[in-house]
Amino acid sequence: MSPELLGGARRVLFVHAHPDDETLATGGLIAALAEHGVDVFLLTATRGEQGEIVPGSFAVPGAVPGVPLDAEQAEALARHRVAEVQEAARTLGVRHGAFLGDAGARAAGRAPRRYTDSGMVWLDDAETLAGPGPDAGPDALSRAEPAEIAHDIAAYATDQGADALVSYDDHGGYGHPDHIALHTPVTEASRLLGIPFWEVASHSDAPGEHVDATALLDRVKAALAHHATQLTVDGDEVVHVGGQRQPIATRFTLRRV
Repeated sequence: MSPELLGGARRVLFVHAHPDDETLATGGLIAALAEHGVDVFLLTATRGEQGEIVPGSFAVPGAVPGVPLDAEQAEALARHRVAEVQEAARTLGVRHGAFLGDAGARAAGRAPRRYTDSGMVWLDDAETLAGPGPDAGPDALSRAEPAEIAHDIAAYATDQGADALVSYDDHGGYGHPDHIALHTPVTEASRLLGIPFWEVASHSDAPGEHVDATALLDRVKAALAHHATQLTVDGDEVVHVGGQRQPIATRFTLRRV
């Protein structure tokens, strides 16, 4: 990996929407940066309350298959997914992590708030393109004001001394509304702080700065295994809770916004 990756940044903040996104979308990139002595920080916007659950991975009290979780059940899932992302981040080499809106990741003068998972639906039969879900609550990330999100991101970036930001491009990888909802705020946080924002292209063969982290595949697999409620590692692929298969990403394209 080039020592000038991300302009030679040494304290890089990754901003992701849900627990597991950090590993699925950028696990190899995080591990490669950490391997080269870069301090990596992770800001997760929601706790993945709307996520489905791989059968047998976690028992939510009173949950009925096919029936949406109630508020208490969703909170139980959220607590478990917090633990999952903490272990996955540690495996990848993340130095410190936080949740958007918590103390330290909240703009000065504002009471802490919780951004929640917006959910999603598939928009195509191949289940590769997502759109907004029907059950997004009033605190859903996709309904929050971009300026508020931007100032919360900036607060955490400042607290950790970040000198670069990394997040999704404006397509969000596969169109998830929470991924898309972060692009404009991260762009604005970059402007507020005067530090670069590098977007991860939704397609690794797009033009930009290319990173190959294939040598760190085993570490990414180990991190993915911590997200057992959401996926299963099968060889060099992940099987998502809905049955979709996806090669584990180890090649990335970065573009400065």
